[in-house]
Amino acid sequence: MAAAGLTVWQAPAIDWAAAWMTPWRAWGQALWRQVQAAQSRASAPTAVVATVLQAAGWAPVRFVPQAELPAGVAYESHIFATGSVPTRDNLHDFFNALVWMRFPQTKRALNRLQAQAIEAAGGVGATRGPLRDALTLFDENVLLLQAPEPLWQALRARAWKPLFGALRPLWAQAQVVTFGHALTEKLVQPYKSITAHVLCLPLPRDLPPDPGTGPHPWDAWLAPRLRADWLAAKPYTPLPVMGIPGWCPANEDAAYYDDTEVFRPPRPARPAGA
Repeated sequence: MAAAGLTVWQAPAIDWAAAWMTPWRAWGQALWRQVQAAQSRASAPTAVVATVLQAAGWAPVRFVPQAELPAGVAYESHIFATGSVPTRDNLHDFFNALVWMRFPQTKRALNRLQAQAIEAAGGVGATRGPLRDALTLFDENVLLLQAPEPLWQALRARAWKPLFGALRPLWAQAQVVTFGHALTEKLVQPYKSITAHVLCLPLPRDLPPDPGTGPHPWDAWLAPRLRADWLAAKPYTPLPVMGIPGWCPANEDAAYYDDTEVFRPPRPARPAGA
């Protein structure tokens, strides 16, 4: 129990059986149990998440308490220079750590690009700029998709009715990964309007299946394809993730997709010369 007057972070419950937790379940569930157990023993605010994650030793970086980030030093620059990830006691940083464990090469590539962009700008400015903004979107909210080409065509066109109607059977052949740790955090308490940024880079269908632990099979393929010039153009397309078959019982009803506040039609094309 916490001592009187002290506030100790309470580790929330997570539905590890949810479809979107598949890539994170094997390691994440075991680690989260350790976090909850450590939290129940804490008598004062402590760096529980960082301590548990570091003890696991499953990542190419060190997880350290947030207090180890020096004042005035950018978070991304600190990771790049030291290999240490400042970590708070919250879900956001816990899921960030799971991505480091399963996508180490991709996370290193993103961190390198962030650190280089910060250095080129002479530090963290009032605005991120196109590249850093795109990298932040990737890190926080990207969804990776391996799917048949007809699904990709409908997704890019935001043709929601075909995507989740006539083409619905093809979703059985699709694989998705909620790479963005903020995206996965939102899904702990899911709601209809959660929208991911799908990376417009179709993953080959012949990549090995995910064993659930160790580096994800997509990691080594993805990391070397992340170029600064391409990412600065924000190569993403939106996807309201609760529309994915199997992710929400309500989407079995076709009327679920009639909500244009969530499943928004494509923007009208601009007139030539506009």
